[in-house]
Order: sequence, then C-alpha cells, then structure tokens
Amino acid sequence: MKFAGVVVWYNPTDNDKKNIYSYLPGLDKLYIIDNSDEENSFKLDKKIEYIFNGENKGIAKALNIAAKKSLDNGYEWLLTMDQDTVFEFEKLEELKKYIDKKEEKIAIICPWLDTKLKIKKSKQKIDYPLDVMTSGNLLNLNVYRKIGGFLDDFFIDGVDMEYCLRLKKYGYKIKRINIISIKHNLGNIFYKKFFKKNFLCMNHNYVRYYYRVRNYHYIYDLYYKNEPEYCNSILKFRAMIWCIIFYEKDKYRKLRAVYDGYKDYKKNIKGKYYH
Repeated sequence: MKFAGVVVWYNPTDNDKKNIYSYLPGLDKLYIIDNSDEENSFKLDKKIEYIFNGENKGIAKALNIAAKKSLDNGYEWLLTMDQDTVFEFEKLEELKKYIDKKEEKIAIICPWLDTKLKIKKSKQKIDYPLDVMTSGNLLNLNVYRKIGGFLDDFFIDGVDMEYCLRLKKYGYKIKRINIISIKHNLGNIFYKKFFKKNFLCMNHNYVRYYYRVRNYHYIYDLYYKNEPEYCNSILKFRAMIWCIIFYEKDKYRKLRAVYDGYKDYKKNIKGKYYH
C-alpha cells in the first residue's frame, strides 16, 4: 500500500517544521499545505510537496487539497497531522499493521491521543469511537471519495466532527488503537473547580469561539435525527461562557465572537469569519 500524509501549517515555529521528520520516513509522499500569510523556507525533502495558499483558507480546504492530490496519484491512505504534533515513525508503522482490507467499512484508523483532557482511556485494545480529532489519523481515501470531502464552509472548528458523523451516517466506522498513543497539544486549556465540579476552559483565541458556536449549530441541524444525544451535548455553551467571563482574558472580544457566531448561523452565513 502507498501512504501519503498532510500537515497544515499556519505560521509554524521552527519546532513545528521539525515535527514532520518524525513521521516522514513512514510516508511515500507528504503534502505541506501552508495557510500562512508568508511563505516558509525550509529544507525540502524529495518526498515533500509544498503548497503555499497565500492566505488562511482554513483546515477543511487544506485537507481537501491534499486528499484530492493523493487520490490523483494513487494513494490509498492519507495521514492527517497537526503542525505541532509528533508521530514517531515506529508508532506509525505499528498503526499501519491494523489496516485490514477485509474491513471495508473502516474509514479511519487512529491512535489514542494523549491530551490535557480528563478523559479515561479505554481498557480495550481497540475501540470504535463516534468521532476523533484529525491529528494522527490514517484516512481511508476510497471512503473519502465515496462520501465527499471535508466541508470547506466550516473553515476550522467542527470540521473533524462533521466528517466523522457523516461516516457514521453512511455506515462507516472509526477504528482506534488504544495501545498506540501520541501526545496531542490542545493549546492553553485548563480546568477550574466550582462547587466541586470541574469546568473545562478551552481558552481559545476569540476567533475560534466564533467558529465553534456557528459550526456546532450547523452540525446540530445536519445530524440531530441521527445522533440526538451527541448533538444536544455540543450545544451546551453555558459552561464555556461561564469560563470566558470568570477565568479567561480578552473577555469582550470572545463574548462578541460567540454572539457573532450565533447571529451568522441564524443568517446561514458560512466560510471565513471577517472579524
């Protein structure tokens, strides 16, 4: 089998640029899709194709560019990576062993992501979650071709969630290998305890709150009939607003972005947030 990979850059640090060499040996091709404002110079390996978009066109658009190029060049699987994530070559090779062509309904194979989130790791060697974050995934490109790509109009937040829910809708599964884990950075998230209850403060940039509110409402509309419990859970924004007001900085812009996100959802506005 031939394996391609994609990493989406947005103003990467020197360490971010070095991260690609942790998994590059396990790939036949790596597409670097650069959404930065300016081109990034680095030593170009013969396996790498660097594509500079000239502006931030969003994660969905970048992933679709790489997926379509991979399909055109005969690749069957695409490794999707965040710029700040390391995936050691040995672990990637181990993950590949869990590809079974007899399992036609497996659309994504992924490791366990070790993050700051207080989520208990499954005791099962393999499980089948409803959704996973994009980084560290082996994406089945034959399935991608059948169900369509990531939604460009979402731009960033909810892109992975929507794709996973669409997989489930069409009868496909996500296969997670819990004995293989990689560290995944979720930014500056933190927990605050109030009346013995832990509140997760995402501490995002205000622009991310806009996409989070807007896109999660679109996901609700698209998939409520299929996954009502999941869709109800993603629209519980009270705790998020509570954290912004009491524990996070840049409160005004964040709260304004929350308002703008809901307002634009009601107006059916999609795409990039021109704040």
